[in-house]
Amino acid sequence: MTKQELIKERRSQEWRTELRKAHPNKERIAYERTKMSELPIAERITSFHEEVSLGYTREEAMAEARRCLDCPTPGCVEGCPVGIHIPSFIKLIEKGEMLEAVGIIRETSSLPAVCGRVCPQEKQCESQCIYTLSLKKQAVSIGNLERYVADYERMHRAKNAAPKASSQPKLGRIAVVGSGPAGLSFATDMAKWGYEVTVYEALSQLGGVLRYGIPEFCLPNSIIEDELDKMRELGVTFQTNTTFGQTLTYDDLKAQGVDGVFIATGVGVPNAMGIPGEDLTGVYTASEYLAKYNLMSPEELSEALPELQGKRVAVIGGGNTAIDAVRTALRLGAKQATIVYRRSEEEMPARAEEIKHAREEGTEFFNLHNPVEYLGDESGHIVAMRLERMELGAPDESGRRRPVATGEVVTMPVDEVVTCIGYSAGREVADSMPDLEVSRWGNILVDDSKQTSIPDVYAGGDIVRGAATVILAMGDGRRAATAMHQKLSGRIEEGALV
Repeated sequence: MTKQELIKERRSQEWRTELRKAHPNKERIAYERTKMSELPIAERITSFHEEVSLGYTREEAMAEARRCLDCPTPGCVEGCPVGIHIPSFIKLIEKGEMLEAVGIIRETSSLPAVCGRVCPQEKQCESQCIYTLSLKKQAVSIGNLERYVADYERMHRAKNAAPKASSQPKLGRIAVVGSGPAGLSFATDMAKWGYEVTVYEALSQLGGVLRYGIPEFCLPNSIIEDELDKMRELGVTFQTNTTFGQTLTYDDLKAQGVDGVFIATGVGVPNAMGIPGEDLTGVYTASEYLAKYNLMSPEELSEALPELQGKRVAVIGGGNTAIDAVRTALRLGAKQATIVYRRSEEEMPARAEEIKHAREEGTEFFNLHNPVEYLGDESGHIVAMRLERMELGAPDESGRRRPVATGEVVTMPVDEVVTCIGYSAGREVADSMPDLEVSRWGNILVDDSKQTSIPDVYAGGDIVRGAATVILAMGDGRRAATAMHQKLSGRIEEGALV
């Protein structure tokens, strides 16, 4: 059954028809979008481990679900990179059947509690909602509803109700390189379909960018651990401190009888601007800045705070990572925390909610400026930076207006700078596999099915795309799993992403 046929079949169920009749569209569109409660600002800026967004109550979730018009051709599904049957799970929320709702999500998404928190829904599924496209109103809050049912599942489903590994003989042995969102999504599907799956992670803790790159006030580590536990219940095994291309090679895996490999190592080499002063003390990359504090316990943070407070911190960039870094600086006691971005705020790729929270918490925005030099004192520590004013020109290949230098330069005093200007692929994987084709930037080249130039090796996520979103990486993982499973077994499972 195709995705469209399944959507139609589910929509025609008698209870769905009765639900639509009970609340006509004219009534539904009169409701305003349900706001989510948030931690008070005074509390949030002193807490590194408390989430800012507090989630819906049951009543709030059902009220928001009631806004959904249950469209016969739901654009939101097409806007979702992993193809979640969005109206189907939302109507189950409206009906009050929360575990059934999250079951619909888990047909196609392995990380609903994560995606409900960090995905840019306003640019994906919600951007295709009929409220946005035709009614010129706020979209149904799809992300908040996804988060609600995933959290409900975590709190209400008994341990023995979690999915279990199949007792049937395994279809084959699969290796996954990298435990970020692409690798976890791929591993979940392959384990669900009957494979023996091992995930190899270079670092000491699992989760990739979810663990090391996103602060706990946006994504608590307990959420990541819960999703990993569900994967273990499916039979997925994990091996940390294993660097592919060094401690483990493709030849090693083949010697162990592995039938297929999925590479999802991400991009871990921070881009440099190539300007004077980048090597000064106090100039950090986003990865080292966020990972350092994300992995600290509350006790370690309390001990470190006296040395961190009272600094002037500038964060270079306008994406989600930059916003995470500047909000981290505020929680570390910065007396001034500033985003420096070379375009205007309208061109910022960060999520609207993240920008809103950053501004509420005291972030200053210094847009249309770009660093040209970092200045240090006699001890080699940064004390200021020179910024060139920019103006917007014609759109570039991303569709955003290109920043053009004006030649006008200002100087800003700073104590620390965090650069968030993107990442490039490392060379370990490509250097260890001479037959693997990569681009001139080091990204692995794949076809539409995510197959590489080596027939039994697939790849997805940032190592293919360059730095992108969690949900796009997950979509790559699901698409690669579908293709590898079809190649190894000759089958395509219902709900697979093709």
